[in-house]
Amino acid sequence: MSSENVTWARVAPVEFILLGITDRWDLRVTLFLIFLPIYLVSLLGNMGLVLLIHGNARLHTPMYFFLANLSLLDACYSSAIGPKMLVDLLLPRATIPYAACALQMFIFAGLADAECCLLAAMAYDRYVAIGNPLLYSTVMSPRLCLALLGASGLGGAVSAFIHTTFTFRLSFCGSREVNSFFCDIPPLLAISCDDTSLNEVLLFAVCGFIQTATVLAIAVSYGFIAGAVVRMPSAEGRRRAASTCGSHLTAVAMLYGTLIFMYLRPSSSYALDTDKMASVFYTLVIPALNPLIYSLRNKEVKDTLRRTRSRFCCPGRGTRDGSQEAG
Repeated sequence: MSSENVTWARVAPVEFILLGITDRWDLRVTLFLIFLPIYLVSLLGNMGLVLLIHGNARLHTPMYFFLANLSLLDACYSSAIGPKMLVDLLLPRATIPYAACALQMFIFAGLADAECCLLAAMAYDRYVAIGNPLLYSTVMSPRLCLALLGASGLGGAVSAFIHTTFTFRLSFCGSREVNSFFCDIPPLLAISCDDTSLNEVLLFAVCGFIQTATVLAIAVSYGFIAGAVVRMPSAEGRRRAASTCGSHLTAVAMLYGTLIFMYLRPSSSYALDTDKMASVFYTLVIPALNPLIYSLRNKEVKDTLRRTRSRFCCPGRGTRDGSQEAG
């Protein structure tokens, strides 16, 4: 083998071996039976919410525009990890090609960072709706909504490009065993034989910038929201505002808490076996919980879901209900 080929093999292995969550067969079968329904709930719940919002003209508002795109992001980024993880749980040896590993990292990192940006846009939307209700439709114009969505996607793509490019420029000359169930950044840095200091700085700086900027945007928006709520004359108005913001704050707390734990730490504190469970939480559990949080705590979504169910199950009753509400 020529020296050039040796260098290429050292830099780019043909495939990586994914060690998964556990090597015990009985636990892997148990986890498969647990994670499969969670993934199906995530996929069906999020796509169902997208279709529900798209199919009902009453929900064609900026708030539900962002919610539909949040659900679409959740469905996509859980699907970037979930199906392969489920299949790998039933295989004696899980592998992933080098190029597929890079693609998985890019898709997942991009969608996760885009979701952080989208949650910040949703916080601003709630501030405008509660703080300036008379100007809401004017301020949150379709152009602004599309611009915020595009900025979220662009931010996620740039962040993912940086992390993926610098991670896959490293040499993997020793072990090809990735101590995770997908191609995440910290486990790949752990098996590189190069100096990963720059990667760790970029991970902390880029993720830190995105998460700090979006958290500040959310905090400032909710500071103004709190001031607007305090000035509301009616208790009913305050209750509705709190109910509207409660779902969003719950989603923010779950996602940001997990991401900060995973990525904004020095490499010396990485405990990959412990981090696997946190990874499962934000790749499968959070996307499954988000549609439940937003639908169970949202009266308009529940009413729309009830009318849709009545329309399909009891056509006559659904029509009567719609006529009564119109009247």
